[in-house]
Amino acid sequence: MKNTPGPLEPKADKDTVRRHNLSLVLRAVHDEGEATRAAVAARVGLTRAAVSSLVEQLLAGGFLTERGKTFSGQAGRPGTALRVARTGPAGLGVEINVDYVSVCVVDLSGADRVRLTEQVDNRGAAPGEVLGRAARIAARTLESAAGQELYAAGARLALPGLVSAGTVLQAPNLGWDRVAAEGLFGEALGALRPGRPALPVGSDNEANAAALAELWFGGPEPVRSFVYLTGEIGVGGAVVVGGELLRGAHGFAGEIGHVVADADGPECRCGSRGCLEQYAGQAALLRDAGLDEASGLPGVAELERRARAGDVRTVAALERAGRMLGLVVSGAVNLLDPEAVVLGGIYRPLMPWLGPAADRELALRVVSGLWPAGGGRLRGSSSSGDAARGAAALVVRDVMADPAGYAGRAER
Repeated sequence: MKNTPGPLEPKADKDTVRRHNLSLVLRAVHDEGEATRAAVAARVGLTRAAVSSLVEQLLAGGFLTERGKTFSGQAGRPGTALRVARTGPAGLGVEINVDYVSVCVVDLSGADRVRLTEQVDNRGAAPGEVLGRAARIAARTLESAAGQELYAAGARLALPGLVSAGTVLQAPNLGWDRVAAEGLFGEALGALRPGRPALPVGSDNEANAAALAELWFGGPEPVRSFVYLTGEIGVGGAVVVGGELLRGAHGFAGEIGHVVADADGPECRCGSRGCLEQYAGQAALLRDAGLDEASGLPGVAELERRARAGDVRTVAALERAGRMLGLVVSGAVNLLDPEAVVLGGIYRPLMPWLGPAADRELALRVVSGLWPAGGGRLRGSSSSGDAARGAAALVVRDVMADPAGYAGRAER
């Protein structure tokens, strides 16, 4: 059978090889947390002389710093410890959701250094107004970061909906249709910061960004294959397989909130009926518990308070939502065989009431027999990651992949 070959990459010249090796060295130091030149050379398979030359370039570019001496206990001179810099190039992450905007700056180590979050109702607002508001929050965040000598090398938007090539094709809960989000945000941010270089702006689905944050920051031994659900106004989803995000043929994989749980169920904003988010989204949870479905995050806090107090209607509403989550997610588990299902967003604090009902459905419906109730495969997300941090970390990953391409681009 004849294979259809993809396009061949151009032959690597000396500059290309050096840029690749700069990335190898930077990522080696990042992964180790702290390493000497000799340790880096051993890890990446380059000579010590070559690594020393690359390290000097990374030090000059502000990507690495030196700290004291390390003693290995072996013969020879002690080595100077290298670490990724806590100043200089950084990533800006901007999560825009229905009832809040959250912005953070992440340094090269992945640490969340500056964060501003504003609760605001974005429903019914024009896209330009929402993105302009996000730009104003981002501009204040960047000013705070500059006080810590952190300068963004780029910005990444985390958006609720189908995102492709910088455009939100559809975001039903915001009422957006074919919105050029990257361009609108970039223009608004540039107008707020005259005389500064324009930041490169990228975008992704907010559940994808949150799932990557869970992968990268979820703990000392995070799972590498999991289905991620984030509860917001709707229900976002993402799939990670072997440490890589599964995007699908068109970049839209993971839209579990619009999997139909009941074909005769209530109409969804997407145009279908009986979608999961009509039973387990934030608005549905608040409504079923007798709260104002438009009350946003304060309403979720009240929902949790009532559940802790044992309010019968609230607990029943959460259990019903948990059953629907388990029903739909069991199909994804049977299809994909992940290590875990992770519930983030508003689901994380509501796990004591959602989790048991979802767990029982998974135990009943997953055919492998590997998902017994209480087996720990259904879990709440880590407190260390969210969509804004994941989005900022995507910028950092781009910097790490090509530090030479970003040298001097981070604004000063």
